[in-house]
Formats: sequence, structure tokens, C-alpha cells
Amino acid sequence: MEVVAVPQLSDNYAYLVIDPATREAGVVDCAEAPAVLAEVARRNVTLVAVLATHHHFDHVGGNKDLLAKLPNLRIYGSADDAPRIPGITDRLRDGDPVSVGQLKGRVILIPAHTSGHVAYYFSEAQTVFTGDTLFAGGCGRLFEGDAAQMRASLGKLASLPDSTRVYCGHEYTKKNLEFAALLHCRGAGDQSLPACREPRAGGGGAPACPGRPPRRPGLRLRSRPRVEGSLLRR
Repeated sequence: MEVVAVPQLSDNYAYLVIDPATREAGVVDCAEAPAVLAEVARRNVTLVAVLATHHHFDHVGGNKDLLAKLPNLRIYGSADDAPRIPGITDRLRDGDPVSVGQLKGRVILIPAHTSGHVAYYFSEAQTVFTGDTLFAGGCGRLFEGDAAQMRASLGKLASLPDSTRVYCGHEYTKKNLEFAALLHCRGAGDQSLPACREPRAGGGGAPACPGRPPRRPGLRLRSRPRVEGSLLRR
């Protein structure tokens, strides 16, 4: 699997997921079709699928423009979010399979940010696309779910193998690690923050600190007493 980050809007990422054997590709969370189509042309691949993690416009706003150019695209998305995902063709439930060329993935339902938010996990490639649920150093806002749902969803992601590469939907790394350092989460801010670039710096548009699930401050699921104590002292 080849994964190519495509910057979108002010701080979003779409991702081209390329099967090197077939040169077919899918795109995770397209907000702006022109940038995605330009990267498709530059990589000389055939776009066959859209994988939407949730229904927010900054993740599906480019679907209609993609379909205008490529009407045979398969649009994957959560069955629960389906009425709000433009052009959806494949309504997915937890555990359902997805494919891009010969690449095989599965859906992980991770509600909280939205009620039907999903991640796409490709086990052979040791890669997961987490949308707006898990970021580098933090988690997403609660729009349609509650904290208990978010905790359970993060727990699902934390259970993936340590070798899993995480690709998130926004560039929030620096701010998240600054917040983690503020709360004195040991090992989060002091060690990680100096290594992070400013958002979108350094060319190429790759996320500042791509990482693995268990090492992220956003997944310190048992740190509530420490966090609450830090907040009370401020």
C-alpha cells in the first residue's frame, strides 16, 4: 500500500490509498476534488473509490465534484451517516469489508464525533484512517455522541497492534501536544513537542508527527485523576 497525504482546506488531509499491484486508488475524506484529482493524475493511478469516515462537509464536500468527473466511483460510508454523505453507494456497518484494488480493509465503528463515524483498518498494511476521532496527541470533539462513546471508540483504536500507522483527518499535532504538556501528561509534551513542525511545513503536506495508537496522549485512557488534578491546580 502507498499512502499519499493531500492537503485540503486550511488543516484537513485527504489520503490517496494506492494499490501498487493494480495502480488503483481510493481517497479517504475528500473535501476538495481538484487537489485530489491532480494527485491522481500525477501518480498515474485510477481512482475507483471514496472512503468517507463521517458526514461533515470538510470530509465529504468534494464527493459530488469527484462523481461529476468519475461517475462510476464507489462511495463508501457509514450506514448511520448515509443520508448526509453525498453519492454514497456502499452503506457500511461495523466489521464490513472494503477494498481498493487488491487491498483489503475493514470498517471499525467509532462513534462520538458523529453517531456513525467509522475508521478504515487495513491489517496487512498495518494502517488505519481515523478521521476526526483520533489525532496525533488528541481526540475529536463530541458533536453527536458523549464522552463514554469516545472513550469506547478510542479503546477500539488502542487495541490495534503497536505497529499500526495512524492517519488522521486534521493537522492539530502541535496544539494537541502543547495542551498535553499543559496537563503534565508524562512523556507527551516534553519529549514529543520539540520534534513537531508547524502545520504543513517542510513541503509535501504530510502530517507533522505520524505515529502509532498506543503512544499517543489522546489514548491515555486511564489518566483521568492526573488530568483532573492538573485542571484543578490551574
